Amino acid sequence: MTLTPITLNMEAYPAELHPLLSGAKLYDSSCSPAAKVTFIDKDSGYFLKSAPKGTLEREAAMTRYFHTKGLSARVFYYISDICDWLVTEKINGDDCIAEKYLAQPERLCDTLAERLMLLHDTDFTDCPVSNHSALLRANAEHNKQNRMFDQSIADYWGFKSPEEAWAIAETHGHLLESNTLLHGDYCLPNIILDDWRFAGFIDLDTAGVGDRHVDLFWATWTLRFNLKTNKYRDRFIDAYGRTRVSEDMLRIVAAIEVFGL
Repeated sequence: MTLTPITLNMEAYPAELHPLLSGAKLYDSSCSPAAKVTFIDKDSGYFLKSAPKGTLEREAAMTRYFHTKGLSARVFYYISDICDWLVTEKINGDDCIAEKYLAQPERLCDTLAERLMLLHDTDFTDCPVSNHSALLRANAEHNKQNRMFDQSIADYWGFKSPEEAWAIAETHGHLLESNTLLHGDYCLPNIILDDWRFAGFIDLDTAGVGDRHVDLFWATWTLRFNLKTNKYRDRFIDAYGRTRVSEDMLRIVAAIEVFGL
């Protein structure tokens, strides 16, 4: 995580947040143009995320839900005004792209698989987002219409064109189940470890109850992307449980996620 010192115009922020921001050292820790993230160095630390109105509602709800399971940070504020504001506590530890974790790829791979098994075995009673699969497919259709297409995913899975990928997504997308609690973007930067002990998940804006192959897709993708090799894919699947993984379903998820930017 990169932290860049910043100063803020307090008047641009909701009054409820002024006591939290006042007197604190502030740092920009944004990693995406879709949202601005500010680290508030006060007490044990807080993260303030701001994004267009309505776009953080799902993340706030799912972070609260994961917190009740001991899987994520406490939510202090969710304010939806002219834009959305989400304040969460800092989780102690480092994300999984810290050098100390990347330096031990076998252990990291096994930890990723073990933690995903535990997540997927978690009871999801009363989860506020029970229709992840439907939302995923609807988002893909919207992005397809807007000509959004991830060429890197297409190249890896051998989709020669958006039309070929969409034919698979449209024909077989209904096979995605809704029977597992998902992170939704199960990638190394979104998993916090404290000296190899699991500390929590972050960035839960696509979490919900859906098909486990969505998390499996992103887990195998992140290992390849962040470790610069595909040699750990089989190790991960074996550690997770090969009998629980369908390569056909992974390909269907890839055909959907190629439009899921």
